Amino acid sequence: MKVFEAIAASEIDAREARLLLAEVCGFSQAALVASPEQEIPYEVENAFFDFIKRRKKGEPVAYILGRKEFYGLELAVNPSVLIPRPETELLVDLTLESKPASVLDLGTGSGAIGIAVKFTRPETRVVAVDSDLSALMTARRNAAKLNLEIDFRHGRWFEPVAGERFELIVSNPPYVASGDPHLAHLRFEPQAALVAGADGLDCIRDIVKTASAHLLPGGWLLLEHGLGQDGAVRKLLAGAWLESVTTWPDLAGIARVTGGKLK
Repeated sequence: MKVFEAIAASEIDAREARLLLAEVCGFSQAALVASPEQEIPYEVENAFFDFIKRRKKGEPVAYILGRKEFYGLELAVNPSVLIPRPETELLVDLTLESKPASVLDLGTGSGAIGIAVKFTRPETRVVAVDSDLSALMTARRNAAKLNLEIDFRHGRWFEPVAGERFELIVSNPPYVASGDPHLAHLRFEPQAALVAGADGLDCIRDIVKTASAHLLPGGWLLLEHGLGQDGAVRKLLAGAWLESVTTWPDLAGIARVTGGKLK
């Protein structure tokens, strides 16, 4: 079977098919595009269609490949962690703009946010927390691959940092409502890292009610949230004695991150 025949026979998005074929061939996607008449060895063809079967069942390409790019960095991912989203890069941008000396990354998952911050600003002290030990191990490996010194701690939200304060706290917590129909499309990702009660705000409430005890004066709390949740999150932050409460849109224009500063 030739390259173009395999891609057509996959019956999935051509871009994804090329990505998966490039993985099993060991070639770049550009090389495949340049050589559509290239014959594919039998064993490569079998491996490719094994990938295609997984993709047709809905498994994300990032899990099939075992990696995902975030903020220009290649991170290992697996079903114990959420796949980093492009919109979450807004949290990194906002964190870097404030130039904090210390950052607490709550619910770090793959380590995407903390790693991107540390890679870009090596002088920043980064502490990353997650309650899932498998996720924490994935994050630790991602940081080690980039030779980054990040303080990873196991526990729920602020439990591992009792008595400590930071210039900035950042989190992409679970914010999907339990009845959200989109959960069917997210079934391969860890549900505990996605779902947060009937309105999707349970985890954000938990973080907000304790955050001020872990912020230095003038320190910021930045939270990613879902579509239409910005108003509720602003109220929560204002009710927790945080000021300068602001919401920022992602590149699609969706209100994505809301933050507040400790008085």
